[in-house]
Amino acid sequence: MHDPVPDARRNVQRPTVSASRPIQAGSMPYLSFTLGSERFAIGIMNVREIIEYPELTDVPMMAPCMRGVLNLRGAAVTVMDLAQRFGWPLAPVTRRSCVVIVELGSPADGRSQVIGVVVDAVNAVLDIAPEQVEPAPAFGARIARDFIAGMAKVEGRFVILIDVARVFCDRDLQTALDAAAAS
Repeated sequence: MHDPVPDARRNVQRPTVSASRPIQAGSMPYLSFTLGSERFAIGIMNVREIIEYPELTDVPMMAPCMRGVLNLRGAAVTVMDLAQRFGWPLAPVTRRSCVVIVELGSPADGRSQVIGVVVDAVNAVLDIAPEQVEPAPAFGARIARDFIAGMAKVEGRFVILIDVARVFCDRDLQTALDAAAAS
């Protein structure tokens, strides 16, 4: 599968200017993706890579939202079904489904953790300025408010900005991640 966001981190370090939309000073790059009918985004600095949906190995007694473990160049990486984490039904795997490899924490202090996240499709890297971001709605969101860092209006549509630390901080999830890392 062709990676729709080739070396996204390089784009962060040396941003390019698009003829249609120059990068604004103070804007932050986000990887946007779809899950169900919703459009989400996470900060690009948390994205390590994007891979085609692989064959997964089931691990007994994992949290229900964990799909299994994949082999990423010799390392076991736990794969989460983000739809299930949000309390939605299990996301069906399609030919556009992929796994976003997300890095949590900081590699500099030795406390980083890597997890794969199943998404329906990756869309693009968006440059979102702070003034485009609104607070999470008080009610009516289809996911827990704690999981939402904000809502950004991009091209006339809202994109839900995910709070990566909160989505992956649950104690049961952390136990599952630690167990997979130890295997």
